[in-house]
Amino acid sequence: MKPSGFTLLEVLVALAVVAITLGAGLRASAALTQNAQRMVDVSAAQWCAENELAELRLQSRAGSALPGLGEIEFPCKQLGMSYAGKVLVGSTPNPNFRRLDVVVRDEQGQIVTQLTSVMGRY
Repeated sequence: MKPSGFTLLEVLVALAVVAITLGAGLRASAALTQNAQRMVDVSAAQWCAENELAELRLQSRAGSALPGLGEIEFPCKQLGMSYAGKVLVGSTPNPNFRRLDVVVRDEQGQIVTQLTSVMGRY
C-alpha cells in the first residue's frame, strides 16, 4: 500500500507560491491607493488654480485693468488640504493680453499642478 498525501517539500512550495501571490496583490493594492490619493491632490490643486484665474478675471472685469506684471502668491484650501499657489503674470506681444502661469504646490513644496492661460483686456 502506497502512502497518500503531500510531502513536506510540496507543502513548502505551495506556501511559497501563495506568499508570492499575496505579496504581489498587496503591492498592487498599495499602488492603486497611492494613485487614488494623487488624483485627489491633483484635482484639488487644479480647482485652486482655476479659482484664482477666475478671481483675477473678475477683478479685471470690474476695473477693466489687467493684472500687473510680476508674481501673485495666494493660499488655497481644498478638501481639507492646504496648497500654496503662485501666479506669474507675463506680457505678450499684444499689450491687450497677459500670460498667466499658475503653479500650485503642496505642503511639502512639491509642484502638484501647473496651469497656463491668457487674459485679455476686454
